[in-house]
Amino acid sequence: MRAKGIAYDTGFVRHGEISLEKFDLDAVRRDLTVIRDDLHCNAVHLVGGDPERLERAAEIAAGLGLEIWFSPYPLELTPAAILDLFADCARRAERIRAAAEVVFVTGVELSIMNSGFMPGDDVLQRLTRLLGQPQRMQEASAKLNEFLAEAVAVVREHFGGRLTYACIPFENPDWDLFDIKSFELIRSAEVADVYAASIRNVVAQGKPVAITGFGTAAWHGSGAVAPRSMEIVEHDEAGLPARVKDGYVRDEAEQATYLREVLETFEAEGVDGAFVYLFALNNYVHRPDDPGRDLDMAGPGIVKVYEDGTWEPKAAFGAVAEVYART
Repeated sequence: MRAKGIAYDTGFVRHGEISLEKFDLDAVRRDLTVIRDDLHCNAVHLVGGDPERLERAAEIAAGLGLEIWFSPYPLELTPAAILDLFADCARRAERIRAAAEVVFVTGVELSIMNSGFMPGDDVLQRLTRLLGQPQRMQEASAKLNEFLAEAVAVVREHFGGRLTYACIPFENPDWDLFDIKSFELIRSAEVADVYAASIRNVVAQGKPVAITGFGTAAWHGSGAVAPRSMEIVEHDEAGLPARVKDGYVRDEAEQATYLREVLETFEAEGVDGAFVYLFALNNYVHRPDDPGRDLDMAGPGIVKVYEDGTWEPKAAFGAVAEVYART
């Protein structure tokens, strides 16, 4: 693989609230240095909803010699608000491009994560309607492609580097708009027998292919249901993660094995870039003495974050580092 990467969370913004309260640039520098030196990454997928944070993190990544995938991640925004966000971020990404290789990610799973593409007040309602009425996929794809044509035009006014879009396969974006095809392809038991072939098929279509958004949590059995592996958490009245449902057992080895296997599949099938999801999910805290509140068990991060903000590698960290070091 050319781009060996991982996603790095700068804070997701939903309804004006940001998921990562503190954003310490010294900590970002330490994390990105670990990502380069210990994980053997040469690229990082910077995701989040705050343009200033994305730019500051990108400046640090550029100084470390990493390829940057600059990825504003709209959540529950209207198409007009998404365009404003993209225009702001494109200007910032172009400034970074003077010092580093930068790929601009023109959205991630926009049709289900935001309003205006399919019915539903939130992502759960949209997914429920989509699964219940598969014919809506074509309608959502048409609306998305109309929007992406406008979005790409806006971004290209300000940004001169390569563009991509991180899609769910059903979205069927118009790849003529983009330089790289990016797919959120997560292996589960249901698709395990066709997973390698599906990747082989998209690689054979010509443009460079990147796989983003893949990973699983650290509990026994998570790999079989990887796209839903975070659903073992119960939320409080404010919608914040509160506790792990009964009956689940922590299993870091399962997460490690899963990531090793899928990364080896990507390498074998000629994928241009891979971005593990993700380095750390800071609001899914590791509480080793309280399994019912050990939210990290349900998190896809390859490091476990403690309540004081410090972190330690999980078994998955070593698996990713091993594969990236030899590929």
